[in-house]
This record gives sequence, structure tokens and C-alpha cells, in this order.
Amino acid sequence: MLTYDVDIWSIRKRSGRPKPYELRWRVGTRPHSRSFKLKPQADGRRAELMAALREREQFDEETGLPARELAALNSPTWFEHATAYVLMKWPRAAAKHRASIAEALAVVVPALVTTTRGAPKPKTLRAALYQWAFRAVPGPAGDLIARHMVEEPPSEIRAALSWISEHSMKVRALDNPGLLRPALDALARRTDGRPAAENTARRKRMVLSNFLRYTVEEQGLLAANPLARVDWTPPETDDEIDFRYVPGPALARALINAVQAAGPRGAHLAAFFGCLYYAAMRPGEIASLKLADCTLPSDTDDAADEWGTLLLGESRPEVGGGWTNDGASYEARGLKRRARGATRAVPIPPSLVRLLRDHVAAYGTAPDGRLFRAARGGRVRSTEYCAVWSAARTAVLTETETGSPLAEVPYSLRHAGVSLWIKSGVDPAEVAARAGHSIAVLYRFYAKILKGDQARSNTLIAAGLAAEG
Repeated sequence: MLTYDVDIWSIRKRSGRPKPYELRWRVGTRPHSRSFKLKPQADGRRAELMAALREREQFDEETGLPARELAALNSPTWFEHATAYVLMKWPRAAAKHRASIAEALAVVVPALVTTTRGAPKPKTLRAALYQWAFRAVPGPAGDLIARHMVEEPPSEIRAALSWISEHSMKVRALDNPGLLRPALDALARRTDGRPAAENTARRKRMVLSNFLRYTVEEQGLLAANPLARVDWTPPETDDEIDFRYVPGPALARALINAVQAAGPRGAHLAAFFGCLYYAAMRPGEIASLKLADCTLPSDTDDAADEWGTLLLGESRPEVGGGWTNDGASYEARGLKRRARGATRAVPIPPSLVRLLRDHVAAYGTAPDGRLFRAARGGRVRSTEYCAVWSAARTAVLTETETGSPLAEVPYSLRHAGVSLWIKSGVDPAEVAARAGHSIAVLYRFYAKILKGDQARSNTLIAAGLAAEG
């Protein structure tokens, strides 16, 4: 029980004792005392208690300690607190967000330690935290607990968890906000020491911000959020896409044709890559695409040049089975940054209409109506379509181009599709709507193209002004 009813008495000397100088004080009805070998030690402790009293700090009747000291004594470590935070967030978080929280905390927690002496290798410690400490599994009683409490990890992982448990700072240590700086620096770096992409650093910093807000506002373990008190600016990085390596229309078509010609597996995925380019869809959205989502013009000569429409309402982002509730490698969810049930209509050109129609004729659909599926009916894995893409690059590009970042990953086709829309003069708001971006994100990633179109915009405005006068 905390109280302001405190008396602190003078130090008395008791001769013939190993610690003759006794400090005595009373909190509420309970007396407390502590003995010291030297009088300056007793004077120093008395001065600390008097300072707490002058600052109108309450004292704990049972321990005799000022409230601030008691809180520091009972403070969990950052490792303990982060583990509890993960378990609190897990039931309501999407699988991708669970992995994102674990990834950020696995970077932050190793930076909040009392010493680096005897520390495990950074890669081992990060794996121990990401894969074992910050991943929840059902316990024997059905409640969620950290994975390493249920399954026996490898010896090096167990040793790393033991080390971080012993050397993690107390949460209260961040009353000194400067101690947070190494964690912020770590968030801004990749594992190889190079600067992280701005989007990655921003996402991890948001996890840290939410974590610290929970620490202060819900748990009351800190008096104030230290993040706001640290004078720290993330290193400047460029999130804009390097359009030197984004394939143009001719190359994009050539790569899709090469996929189609790469045997049965490639033929099955040609329309998948067509969706990436012609509809600028995300891989998770393509994995969920059903025949019922496709409005295709009739298969007649008269309708050969007509456009179709895809109505997107679900995504199946790929994520490790350890992050989903059912152990699947993906999670069915709503569109990115949209409420579940929200949809996005994407008009598609005749080229993609033909690809989709041919795909359905050749392969049909999964029992649930999905167009693209693995041999056993599940989601097409990224390892599969990335392997097909790599073979297509080798077939189409020169040796020099193959060794460059040109069309390096399948996602390059989405960038190519969005770039084509912008260069074709489509209004940026319409481009953002079709791609499932916000306007802010579109301008951040495609600023070079959008700025490059200013001359055309100026011409149009000048023509409008001339018409007025």
C-alpha cells in the first residue's frame, strides 16, 4: 500500500557491530531500517529518501521504498515485456502482422541489453527471438504461450534465449530515453549493415511506437513514451522505384510469352503473370482470384477488342505456417489496407481477357472457383512462380541484362503495369484506385514518372487557358 505518511529519522551509531550506522524510517504504521558500514553511505541513502519525500513521492508501506524505486524493482525486462506483448496481440492480428511484429521486436530487443559481452551471433539471436520467443503456439491447456516453452529448440537457440533473458534491460531503464537510440539505429539497418528501405524502416518503427504506447498507456511501466524524447532522424533512403530496371511493354510481353513457352508449369502460370502486368495485381490477390470475379466479354470476333473487369475482394498473402492459425502457408484476408468485404474493380485489356479465357479452357478452376492453384490445390507458392520467372529472364535477356536488376523479380511486372498507366496519361487518382494504392503511396514510389509528365500537363493547361482567351 502506498502512502504519504512517512517519517525519516536521524542516523544512529551502534558500537560493536560490523555495520554500525543505522538509518531508520517509518511508512504508515511499519518501521524500516537499514545498516551501513560507513556513515557517508547511510547519509547518502537518507538523502535519497528525503529527496523522494520532498518530491511528494509516495512510499510503499510493506517494503519502505519510494514508489519509483519499487516500480523499478518490479519492472520486467524488455525481453519479458516483448514476449507478453506478442501474446496479447496474437489473437486479433493477421498472420502477416504477427510476423511483422516479431520481426521488428527481434531487432529492438537485442539493442536493449545491459552488456554485449558473451552475446550470441546476431543472426542466431534474431532467429531465436523471431522464430521461437515471439511466435505463439497453443500450450497444454490451450492458452497461447511462446513457442520455445512448448517445443524444444536447438541448443544454440536455447543458449541465445538464455543469454537475452539474463542481460535484457529492465523496462524502467528507458526512463533515460537516450538508451533507445541503438534500437532505432538497428531498425534503420538491414542485417548486412546497409540502410534498410524507407518503407521497411517505417513499418518496423511503427511496431516499436505501438509497443511503447502500450508500455506507457496500458501497462504504466514508463511515465512517458521515450520515442518522442529522442532526437533521432532515420537515415535518408530513396523509396522511389528505379525505372531503369522496370521492363517496358515490349519486354514485359516477351517475358510473359517466355513463361508461356516454358513447359507445362509455365503455361499454367502465363495468365498469373498477365494479371501482374495488365491488371497490376499483387501476387496475393492473384492467388485468390476466382472465375466469379471475372467479367469477360463474349468469345466472338465482334468482342475481340472489348475490355473485361476483375472485381477483387480477397487476398492470400504468403506467410510462413508458423504465423497462421491453421498452419497454412497463406492467410485468406481482405484487400491490403482495406476493410474486409471491400472490393476493387480493375478494368483489364483484351490481352489479359484472352490469357484468362485460355487458362480457364485449359485448366478449369479449383473446387472453390480459384483460377490459379498448386498441384495439390493450395496456393501457388512464390518459390514456384519465381523459378519460372528466372527461367524466362534467362531465355529473353542478354547475359549482361540477366546479371542486372532488370525485371529481377516477378513484382517488376506490377511496377511495369502501373508505370504504363501513368505514362499513358491515366489520371493518378484512377491509377491509384486500380492498383490499390493510396495517392500518397503512388507519389512516393512513382514520383519520377509523375514529375516527368509535368510537361504534358503544362501543355494541356496552356491549351485550356488559350481557349478561354
